[in-house]
Order: sequence, then structure tokens, then C-alpha cells
Amino acid sequence: MSTDFSHPLAADRLAVLAPPEIQRQAARMAQDGFAKIFRLTLEGDEAKIAAAVEDMLPLCRNWARAGFDDDARALRLALLVAGMDQWGLAWTQAFGLVAIPGLTSLLGALREGLDAAADARFQQQFAAIEAADTDAIDFKMDLRRNIHLALWHSMIACTEREEAQRILATLGGLLVVLVERMPVVGWRLVADALAHVQIRCLTEAAASEGLAQETTQELFEALRQALAKERFDRILAHANQAAIAWQQAQRAQRTQAGNHETH
Repeated sequence: MSTDFSHPLAADRLAVLAPPEIQRQAARMAQDGFAKIFRLTLEGDEAKIAAAVEDMLPLCRNWARAGFDDDARALRLALLVAGMDQWGLAWTQAFGLVAIPGLTSLLGALREGLDAAADARFQQQFAAIEAADTDAIDFKMDLRRNIHLALWHSMIACTEREEAQRILATLGGLLVVLVERMPVVGWRLVADALAHVQIRCLTEAAASEGLAQETTQELFEALRQALAKERFDRILAHANQAAIAWQQAQRAQRTQAGNHETH
């Protein structure tokens, strides 16, 4: 589901080098790569972590090298590194980790093979991703949505209040910082996250009782307290609008499917 907003955004200047589908691929690859390393980190098998890093290096490098020119290749690599780095930052905060060694090794190795000119292009493209809110917007939307939802799912799966509260604090903090640091699209990313939380609650009956329900309600209330009233009301209105639009689309699909079955 894509969140519909009334005001169009400025053009994505990086889309020339990395079209929307490439940006979404980068977000998915960053998520998959991080998830694999984090899972092995929890198992504590250093040999498996090292093997996973060695397996992932050529996959990441080959995907980045598929860009049509040097700048496109640099941007692809920058998207992968930025994505995995943001997953790592969120998870170290949420779960009280000092670092995720396997991730550090992978990110370092991805840059080690670059010559001076390639590394300069990488740094330029890495900076370009954050230079304007609307640049690499499809990457940012998918990346942030998946980080936020993964944190929320982790939070509502908790059985201990202390752990749930730590994840809640991390998730709430990430959302508030987005609004502050990204004045053009930050609030949209937060609305997108809240819309998808509502949709999960509708479709999966998630967070319908107990600690999961309490912490989800606390998340919304924490945002209400932390953000200016006009800004929070705007975010919530757009989140509700997106969730309702999703429900209507689902009903229309079911009606259409039912009509096909009767013919």
C-alpha cells in the first residue's frame, strides 16, 4: 500500500541514477541482509556470521555494479550501506546492544574494495541520499516503513513490560526525530507507519489485548505528547485516511471477486 498525500513532493533528483524500483530493491536487500546477520548474531556462532558476511559480499557488490555508470553504481552501493546502517542503529537502540559485529564487518568490507575515485563517488552519493528529503524517496519510504513495522511487531510480541517499553521508547524516538529532521517528508513517513500499524491491527487482530494493546496505545499517546498538536493531528488524519482507503480497496476487490464467481 502506498500512502496517498494531497500535496505532491518535489521530484526525486536521484531517480535518474536509481529509479523507484531500484530504490525499493535496495531497501529490501538491506533488510534481508541485516535480518540474516542479526539472526546469526543472536545465535552467537561467529563462524556462521563470518561465512554469511563472505556470502553476502559478492551479492551486494554484484548488485551495485549493475548500475549503468559510475555514479549509478556508487549510489546503489550507498543505498545498501545506508539501509543496513539504519537497521543496525535502530536495533542497537531497541535491544540495548553496543554493536552488531557482523554488520560492522560487512559494511566495512563493502567499502574496502573501492579505489580512491570510487570511494569518493560513494561518499558523494551517500551524502546525496540525505541532502534533500525528497531524494531517494522510494528507498526512504520502504526502508523506514519496514524498520518501524518490525520494531512494532517486536514490541507487541514482548511478554515482559520492561523490554516492550525499551522498544516503544526507541520506536517513538525514531518517529519524532523523523518529523524534526525531515520537515518535508518526515511527517508523511510517520503517518505511513501509523497507517500500517492500524492496518495490521485490522487484518491480523494484532495488539488487540494485554501488553501489546497497551504499548500500541502508548505509542500513539507518546507521539501526541511529543509533537505539536497541529502536526500530530495532521499525521493522524493522513494515517486514518490511508487506513480507510486500504479498507475500501479491500472491499472493492472482494466485491469484484464475488461478481466474477457468480458469472
